[in-house]
Amino acid sequence: MKRLHVQLPATALLCQPLLASAAESPRQEMNLGAIGMFLLFVSITLMITWWAARQTRSASDFYTAGGGITGLQNGLAIAGDYMSASTLLGLSSMVFAKGYDGFIYVIGFFVGWPILTFLMAERLRNLGRYTFADIVSFRLDQRRIRMLAACGSLTVVCCYLLLQMVGAGQLIKLLFGLDYSTAVVVVGLLMLVYVIFGGMLATTWVQITKAILLLVGGTVLMLMALAPFGFSLETLANRAVQSHATGWAIMGPGSMLANPLNVASMALGLVFGLAGLPHILMRFFTVPNAREARKSVFYASGFIGYFFLVVCVLGFAAIVIVGTDAQYFVDGKVGGVLLGGGNMVAMHLAKAVGGNLFLGFLSAVAFATILAVVAGLTLAGASAISHDIYATVIKQGTASEAQEMRVSRIAVVILGLLAMALGILFEQVNIAFLVGLTFGIAASANFPVLFMAMYWKGLTTRGAIYGGLTGLLSALTLVVLSPTVWVTVLGHQKAIFPFDHPALFAMPLTFLVIVLVSRFDRSVRAGLDREGFDDQLVRAQTGVGIATATDH
Repeated sequence: MKRLHVQLPATALLCQPLLASAAESPRQEMNLGAIGMFLLFVSITLMITWWAARQTRSASDFYTAGGGITGLQNGLAIAGDYMSASTLLGLSSMVFAKGYDGFIYVIGFFVGWPILTFLMAERLRNLGRYTFADIVSFRLDQRRIRMLAACGSLTVVCCYLLLQMVGAGQLIKLLFGLDYSTAVVVVGLLMLVYVIFGGMLATTWVQITKAILLLVGGTVLMLMALAPFGFSLETLANRAVQSHATGWAIMGPGSMLANPLNVASMALGLVFGLAGLPHILMRFFTVPNAREARKSVFYASGFIGYFFLVVCVLGFAAIVIVGTDAQYFVDGKVGGVLLGGGNMVAMHLAKAVGGNLFLGFLSAVAFATILAVVAGLTLAGASAISHDIYATVIKQGTASEAQEMRVSRIAVVILGLLAMALGILFEQVNIAFLVGLTFGIAASANFPVLFMAMYWKGLTTRGAIYGGLTGLLSALTLVVLSPTVWVTVLGHQKAIFPFDHPALFAMPLTFLVIVLVSRFDRSVRAGLDREGFDDQLVRAQTGVGIATATDH
């Protein structure tokens, strides 16, 4: 049995199942079972879109499903947004390769939810209307703050969209036997149909459907994988230790935790980046009140936490059933592959315990997860363009709902075409660093401004702008100078910035700039910003008089 040499950074390990270059693995023969189930799912979601289009009549319906989604439904939709294909494929592969280290990484994705539950959910719902810029700009200068928030949102959305589109193309190329460009275009066109015609209502129910499929599929796969071990986790763990090339080493901290600063920076990005992702924050505006918003996070935490445990079990089961001698990683690169799928051990496990039929089902579910996430991301980006930039900044609140919705649909088409073009253009490029970049930007630029706007009376427009721009630019700069980009992507010998994740350095810098600039700001605008906090606090705590763009 050959020893595993995993030298990729954590974010690369997470996304490598989706981003493995086609040149390194041959395209799989067409899987008729997977295609049949994929067509069934598409048919169901198109019927959902047709129904949702009949219900979508106003801007509120388009952006927030009219605020009529229950806490349970929204919790499932949030889980659908957060449980992407990289969760099922990447995290299970990480546990398979790294054992305990992979489990620690899984925890990092989960522990951000209490922040949303206890600190932000209620105020997000009470202060926001369509986008998180509504909250940040409640008492600050509308035009400048919305432009800042839109820049941060669109940067995160574009990074995530590119990642998901490349992932979709590679996954379907390897598992469905379709051409890469065709797969990217199919995803883009379906996403356009969902968002343009069904808006948030269709996107929500597509995400709910996908979340249920993923939870059911993962659970069934876990039960089938546990059956050979008598459904005993202890037996599974013992067998995994015996089968893994590193033996007992997989049960202790290893190379991923070797650099404490890198781990701390990664953890900060994962924990606080969640609270800065625009497509996640947007979901809190779909429920009728703050109580349902809190329930949404409660349900989402349960679904996501359960699924992450399932993923960990799948990773350990794959060590025994699939076997680590498949040489998934060799010197940090994808080595020999099974099914042409790189290190997608969840798929290999599905074939081993359930045959081609179950492999087809899980492939279709994985594709569905990407489709749902792309729809949510596109809607978040379109709302930033139409609601924040067009309606508030350009039209200064004079645009009608019809005009705003028309611009939103145009923005959806533009973002969709851009996502398809970038997905095809970056087919051969390793863009795994985009996960770290996305969470790093969200944690460094979006979260500090949002948090301070809700909780600190001393925040001023000037402080928010200088701080937000500092976080955005510093996160981008540090990622470019990191080993993941400067060495792996750009080919330099040594990285200028020695860490893979920017949050530990960029996020505190953002907070510092916000505080210092706001403290020294003695302008007339700064006085108005501070005076508006009391009114904001009343709305945040009671929900009386939900804020709109014309309120200030």
